[in-house]
Amino acid sequence: MNKQTINWYPLVIILLAAALIATFAALVLSKARAGSISPRGENADIPVQQQFHWKMVTSWPKNTPGLGTSAEKIAQVINEMSNGRLQIHVYGANELVPALGVFDAVSSGSVEMGHAGAYFWRGKVPAAQFFTSIPFGMNAQEQNAWLFHGGGLELWREVYAPFNLIPFPGGNTGVQMAGWFNREINSVADLRGLKMRIPGLAGEVFNAAGGTSVNIPGGELYTALQTGVIDAAEWVGPENDLAFGFHQIAKYYYYPGWHEPAPTLELIVNKTAFEKLPKDLQAIVTWGARAVNQDMLDSYTTNNSRALKSLEEKGVQVRRLPDEVLKRYYEIAQQVYAAQAAKDPLFKKVYDSYKAFMKDASPYQKISEQTYYEVREKLSAE
Repeated sequence: MNKQTINWYPLVIILLAAALIATFAALVLSKARAGSISPRGENADIPVQQQFHWKMVTSWPKNTPGLGTSAEKIAQVINEMSNGRLQIHVYGANELVPALGVFDAVSSGSVEMGHAGAYFWRGKVPAAQFFTSIPFGMNAQEQNAWLFHGGGLELWREVYAPFNLIPFPGGNTGVQMAGWFNREINSVADLRGLKMRIPGLAGEVFNAAGGTSVNIPGGELYTALQTGVIDAAEWVGPENDLAFGFHQIAKYYYYPGWHEPAPTLELIVNKTAFEKLPKDLQAIVTWGARAVNQDMLDSYTTNNSRALKSLEEKGVQVRRLPDEVLKRYYEIAQQVYAAQAAKDPLFKKVYDSYKAFMKDASPYQKISEQTYYEVREKLSAE
């Protein structure tokens, strides 16, 4: 049997080449995971898997139903949608900054994000109040339509631009209750001398009607009402009011919420911080906030009905404000708007847009939503 000589040289070359390829692949994968290789596209300078850690401060006590939990949900949604690339730690009122210090904290960049109500900042920029809710203004459905499809959001961003802030709608409670009172309201005369927690433009209306408005953070309301610092308080609606225990210290619960028919909460983001995010994370913040904005309204629609029933079972007297009082509030509100618009061009610009959209939306709302509800209630009562 003849022995043949095996030539090992080609086989060695193949094995060495395979080893080099494997080493190079491992090096590429390692660098990609470390963030030193950039993805393609317009964000090529953003490292793959780069993480951002932000702080969000809120005007609500930690885990307040609806208000506080929506802030937590925004953070959760953004974290999940970004696969952990944008992580947000939420701080309740007074944990990091005061309840009414959210605007300044985000504007200065000491934190990246805040969750509050735009009408809290009326002293800095009066036009901001339209982006929460105004007396006898639009309902939640109309407000969302104005913001997202009627130019409202663009105006909101114009108003906040000088403060290095980008606002997003961050929740809506729907029409609120008129508030808790320790005495009956049967006429306009009963408002005289009444001290009430009621913020924004509604506070100005209340003052002109003979009362005294006080702006107190939600976390301090129970004690203020219990000790007589205030005689009445509006907060949100049945879900939050039941959780805060106002039924334990006030007898009368009035409606309708003339002062806040569509209270939109705001998610405000420091503009400098936002612009440092890659485009996909900017989109996640934008659409995450919009999703929670609608989810919060759905949640309140469900939970307010249940909570109202519970309050009535506890003996709370649910009362409708007299037409005389509502009419007076309405008359004063129109005077307040006209006076503010005459001296503040930015206020007038936003008000004109708001008023025009509401006027255009009302005819169809009247023959659709309003009429349908009236017909349904009438037929179901027969």
